[in-house]
Amino acid sequence: MNARAPDASLARIGEPMLRVEDQRFLTGQGRYVDDIELAGMVHGAVLLSPYAHARVVSIDARQARAAPGVLAVLTGADQEAAGLGGMPPLFMPEDSGGAKGYRTYRPLLATDRVRCVGDRVAFVVAQTAAQARDALELIEVEYEELPSVTSLEDAVKEGAPQLWDGAPGNRCCVVTYGNEAQTEAAFAQAAHVTVLDMANNRLSANSIEPRGAIGSYDVSDGSYLLYTSSQNPHGARQMLAANVFHIAETALRVVSPDVGGGFGMKADAYPEDGLVLWAAQVCGRPVKWIPTRSESIATDNHGRDQRVRAELALTAEGKMLGLRVRSLHAFGAYVVSAAVAPLNFALRFVPGVYDLPAYFGVNEGVFTNTSPTGPYRGAGRPEATYVCERLLDEAAAELGLDPAEIRRRNFIQPAQLPYATHTGFVYDSGDFPGLLEQCQQLSDVEGFAARRSQSQARGLLRGRGIGFFIEQGGIFNDQMTLRFDPSGAATILAGTHSHGQSHATVFSQLISDWLGVPVNRIRYVQGDTDKVAYGRGTYAARSSMIGGSALRLACDQVIEKARPVAAFLLKCDAAQLVYEQGMYRTADGEKRLPFVEAAKACFIKAGPLAQFGVGLEATGTWNTDPPNFPNGCHIAEVEVDPQTGVVRVDRYHAVDDVGRALNPMICEGQIHGGVAQGIGQALLEHVVYDRESGQLVSGSFMDYGMPRADDMPSFHLKMAEIPCKTNPIGVKAVGEAGTIGAPAAVMNAVMDALRPLGVAHLDMPATPLRVWQALEAARTRQEAR
Repeated sequence: MNARAPDASLARIGEPMLRVEDQRFLTGQGRYVDDIELAGMVHGAVLLSPYAHARVVSIDARQARAAPGVLAVLTGADQEAAGLGGMPPLFMPEDSGGAKGYRTYRPLLATDRVRCVGDRVAFVVAQTAAQARDALELIEVEYEELPSVTSLEDAVKEGAPQLWDGAPGNRCCVVTYGNEAQTEAAFAQAAHVTVLDMANNRLSANSIEPRGAIGSYDVSDGSYLLYTSSQNPHGARQMLAANVFHIAETALRVVSPDVGGGFGMKADAYPEDGLVLWAAQVCGRPVKWIPTRSESIATDNHGRDQRVRAELALTAEGKMLGLRVRSLHAFGAYVVSAAVAPLNFALRFVPGVYDLPAYFGVNEGVFTNTSPTGPYRGAGRPEATYVCERLLDEAAAELGLDPAEIRRRNFIQPAQLPYATHTGFVYDSGDFPGLLEQCQQLSDVEGFAARRSQSQARGLLRGRGIGFFIEQGGIFNDQMTLRFDPSGAATILAGTHSHGQSHATVFSQLISDWLGVPVNRIRYVQGDTDKVAYGRGTYAARSSMIGGSALRLACDQVIEKARPVAAFLLKCDAAQLVYEQGMYRTADGEKRLPFVEAAKACFIKAGPLAQFGVGLEATGTWNTDPPNFPNGCHIAEVEVDPQTGVVRVDRYHAVDDVGRALNPMICEGQIHGGVAQGIGQALLEHVVYDRESGQLVSGSFMDYGMPRADDMPSFHLKMAEIPCKTNPIGVKAVGEAGTIGAPAAVMNAVMDALRPLGVAHLDMPATPLRVWQALEAARTRQEAR
């Protein structure tokens, strides 16, 4: 895709303009938390629990406090004495009318009990990071080890170890969707029922920049300053101020500078954010905390971790009649941040893009002695898509249908839109059959048989899989402020937060197109709660639609505010002015004035123009009600070596309906990254805890299978721009597409390759060992016959 570099000219929506951020990042000018050095700064380290479940009998920190360079050792007892609170979940099902659940409050430091390996026990502050880590070794903690449970299946068994007294059976909360009686009736008349038991493996986000935090305290006015690697600085401020320190939010400034990826894992505050602030107050010095990669894997919120039983009722011709799902979803040791969102969406999007007559689903949140889970790129949508798409492929195999054909027979047709689902969504736009046909052609479906024969000639198995998804783009409302200065340059004050999504580029393109301001005259400001009045950050593929729509409204406001000034300069009535892409003109077209000139005139300090006031700015807000629904068809082809079990993704094609593509190049980049993560889940990644001891087995990159460049094929992508009808700029979303479509597409391809050899089922990740074991088991079964 040919793209031009940003320059002094105007940019247009839909243009593949290169990123304005890259000059700074590629020349080493990025400023991340660990790059920040404050005067007098000292360093913190966290003592983590080595046990999955234990009582904290006593903590002796005398030797640590006396160690070289140590300024303070903080424990749970100190936390209680300071009156610091814990961090509750952002919401629970009961908050929106659901059944009551058990709400936990995660403390900064454990007091009487630790509930997972990696629970925070003590915080050491020293002159250097090395001194702080050395002092950790001198803290003597007496633990009384308790029975633990790390797997979902074990956690809900009779007599399982209990994490919380108020959550019997380790069951935290439940969400349900659909009509059970209607669904049972559909199953009663089915000619065929497909049943699958599936696992959605636990993942670690492993962002390129680990979490980090610096806390500072100003004794003169009692205010705090936090630098944190966060996707949501205002959300972090609200959590810490209201729940931990019990102070006004104005007493806490949160700055999220450049952030190296988040994927939902950095969407909310963590205990370390509170610890560095508290320690800074205690020590009278700024305190920095930066984790090792192994500490990150142990303490970051994880993603996914779900067990599902799904059943699909069909006619003999493969028409869907009903679908029912019962699943268990791991919360880990605490319900943190927006952990309920994946629980909800993993059920709500199961019906997908299909005209399903009946649906009933139940998803239970379960406590386990593991690190908490939270939103991870897709946040429930990948889990939901995986259920439906795997069911359809299995049903097609059982009924002797082509996987594409069974989907054609069940798609919601364009003429049925808007379409109301059994889970309360109304799809406004799309062409699901059309996307499948486009992706079939793009991926050369006609040539698959020949490619399979070529693979067989090399002793390899080849499979082809489809992953068709739909999701909700964006949640909640947000605001964007647009401010001009006397030179006519513009500043965007963003409530969203860019940590790799290219907001400075895309939002500048919007302003340049709408107002005629050159890109190099537009400044983008984000991530500072003292500079941006309020914002909700970036997650759930929300920024292009919510931020872009809010900017559209802000632009409309400044256009109207500057209209009387333009009319005065053009010596005409304001009602006669027409505005088009950066230019006011009279109805006859004889007089014209660039918007930028009118913006400059809003700052004239005396004379007739002073009557219009001083300055030009506006704030636009947008809400996701009604929501929008990005969707897409992804098709993967894999080769499997039956001798070693190695799976290689050979071809990957996708057609995504992103609504209006604001910058196609950036859309493609977002899909690339998402697909890489989706392939990682399907083939490599898995956070593993030992079922007996509760120890984290995959605690480093030596043990956790991160995808690398040679695991990826070339991606062949196409965007189907079907404008959304529920927002003013027609966008849907793109950021989560790849992580939603890829796991189902890849695993369906793997099963397509293995099924002829008698492999009936395989869970993610399809590692070489698992694939080889499945093939060996199938051979053994066939030989036994």
